[in-house]
Amino acid sequence: MQWTRSAMSTQETTQLGRIKSTIRAQINAGVWFQGQKLPSERELSGRFATTRITIKDALVSLETEGLIYREERRGWYVSPERICYNPLSRSHFHQMVRDQHRIAETRLLHVSSERASGEYANVLEIEATTPIYVIERLRFIDGRVVLFVENVLKAALFPAILQENLTGSLTGLYRQKYGYETRRSRFEVVPTSAPAHVAKALNLAQGQPVLKICRVNYKQDGELIDCEFEYWRPDAVMIRIDSLNE
Repeated sequence: MQWTRSAMSTQETTQLGRIKSTIRAQINAGVWFQGQKLPSERELSGRFATTRITIKDALVSLETEGLIYREERRGWYVSPERICYNPLSRSHFHQMVRDQHRIAETRLLHVSSERASGEYANVLEIEATTPIYVIERLRFIDGRVVLFVENVLKAALFPAILQENLTGSLTGLYRQKYGYETRRSRFEVVPTSAPAHVAKALNLAQGQPVLKICRVNYKQDGELIDCEFEYWRPDAVMIRIDSLNE
């Protein structure tokens, strides 16, 4: 029996939709609960009597919807509820997560003293070779790593900061140690692919999608003091802008 290209496309679309609908319904019904590992792609292809390529397409589509997520070399899992993130809020990460009755954790990965170049110099609006500090941290919600953060600081404004505890709120540290109040921030939100070092930290395959948020901060006199590059697992966060909160 011969199939036209249109007929084959319709069959594949119908099958793909059926697989997605079944998995989605099982998640919504609690058959598979938040954080649970799904059966392997090989097992799912047997259950649905289809190819692993079709199963992979269905899972990637459900990942885009935020229903499931994947861990590199570990498999697929049901996504927990997303965290609501209002960039206009001055609440730091731990407070934001606690306010939503979740558990936050921050781990310091690496700190360095460098000379600005490339994106760092452009975003901080400084000359190349200007001294900067780079602070890399991982952030967790309910024990799951969801966020890789690079804070890039103008070194001249933050003497001896690398000797401080850098796992808490940097905004609070700025206030307490240096007297800086963040009075203005500028945000850029860009869906992109994970760079190699970010993918490794977040247990992603290199090139998997992430939500990149660049935040530039200014202190009370209007001087730009630092920038922050956040790389979120896209299934873990929802951006909600509410100007009435401020």
